[in-house]
Amino acid sequence: MNSAPIFVNGCHCRVCQRETGSAFAINAMIEADRLEILTEGVPEILVSRVGSVPPTSSARCPRCGVGLWGTHPDFGEAIYFVRAGTLDERVLPDAHFFTVTRHPLVHVPDDVPSFPGLPTPDDPPLWNDVAQGRIDAALAARLPEA
Repeated sequence: MNSAPIFVNGCHCRVCQRETGSAFAINAMIEADRLEILTEGVPEILVSRVGSVPPTSSARCPRCGVGLWGTHPDFGEAIYFVRAGTLDERVLPDAHFFTVTRHPLVHVPDDVPSFPGLPTPDDPPLWNDVAQGRIDAALAARLPEA
């Protein structure tokens, strides 16, 4: 990542559990154009059609096959959710989502916002105006979808 992430979440949804093979995913939200591939080759892009959610894509390393990032239907290809476990520097979640399907052995700290699903418009904002500006700019710059 060529800059700090916009936001980091711990996602305990069944899709993230299945795609990572773990109890939850730590996702570092960042603009797609702020990622740099440091290995040779082109990531393999897989499309996931798990459950009733719209299809999402995920990228896998062309050398070792590890998951690198995923997309979310609300952001398309403009924003990537980097699988933070692949990073040399560890990041902690700013919030936890889908705690209703949280693995019982995973403790969510009391001082970190958590939600049974995704936050709703009635919940306090998760990020500040600078982060929202980055999201808005990334979404405005993306190519129209076919």
